[in-house]
Amino acid sequence: MAGRTSAMESLDMNDFWRDRPTFITGATGLIGGWLVRRLVDLGADVVCLIRDQVPHCELVLSGLIDRVKRIQGDVRDQTEMERALNEYEIDTVFHLAAQTIVGTANRNLISTLDSNIRGTWTILEACRRNPLVKQIVLASSDKAYGDQPILPYNESTPLQGRHPYDVSKSCADLIAQMFAHTYQLPVAITRCGNFYGGGDLNWNRIVPGTIRSVLRNEQPVIRSDGSYIRDYFYVEDGALAYILLAEKLAENRGLIGEAFNFSNENQVTVLEIAMHILRLMNSDLTPRVLGEAQNEIKHQYLNASKAREILGWKPTYSLEDGLVKTIEWYKNYFRIR
Repeated sequence: MAGRTSAMESLDMNDFWRDRPTFITGATGLIGGWLVRRLVDLGADVVCLIRDQVPHCELVLSGLIDRVKRIQGDVRDQTEMERALNEYEIDTVFHLAAQTIVGTANRNLISTLDSNIRGTWTILEACRRNPLVKQIVLASSDKAYGDQPILPYNESTPLQGRHPYDVSKSCADLIAQMFAHTYQLPVAITRCGNFYGGGDLNWNRIVPGTIRSVLRNEQPVIRSDGSYIRDYFYVEDGALAYILLAEKLAENRGLIGEAFNFSNENQVTVLEIAMHILRLMNSDLTPRVLGEAQNEIKHQYLNASKAREILGWKPTYSLEDGLVKTIEWYKNYFRIR
């Protein structure tokens, strides 16, 4: 716990972000709300792109939405992105906006590809046309690697998504690399494991879905057969990693076009994480395993040694620490609703 406090205090003392015009796409999403919180605390001048009204997201529930500038729009709108970057004199961009649900991608292919691929080239082209933008952090995903025979993934593992969501992330990642290497656009890429944490309102995901079921005294549901292995990454660690990468990119232009894995480097099955949550919540419920998952990668986890060695990064929260904080967030969420 002492290490966590000192790490956060060192970030709080950092003047890099004070009054820095910072643009965030996807601010109402899971990682977006926590990233906004951290940047506001650091004194950044935050501008959020918001497409849909999400009244129960972390950005709104925390009151942070009243402490930032808001643009109602769509990341695929080239004219609007160029206007926003110019009028707010944006220095730093975090591109998080995406359709992130695998099941939704399978059902609605075109919308997912349009949001995740066209949205990426649109914001990056707007950045390319704006000389004020000095650093861009683009959120890719471990899913960009696709299904691989050799694990864990490192950053030299080929990007070879095969299913709709995975392909959209492979393409977005490669587009960012194209802008970096062809135009020297100052973009760096994050590839993280499965985010979890307070504020995830997609109840078909295993962590929020299991917690909600326990709080309602209902049997938790596992869509797959429970054996799928994932690399779970706490959302506040994700926000800190994104911020650190932006800072390092500002210091070292040699990082342009580089991708970094961020991970606790743990292999956890879906059934294991569900049972872990049940134990932490002192529940005697048992999961109902449906075995219905389709077009999903069976086994994934990341090697984060590059981020440790080049960025000096390490995770702050263990899986148990993160789950305890996540459970508390949802208890409060359902208490005030």
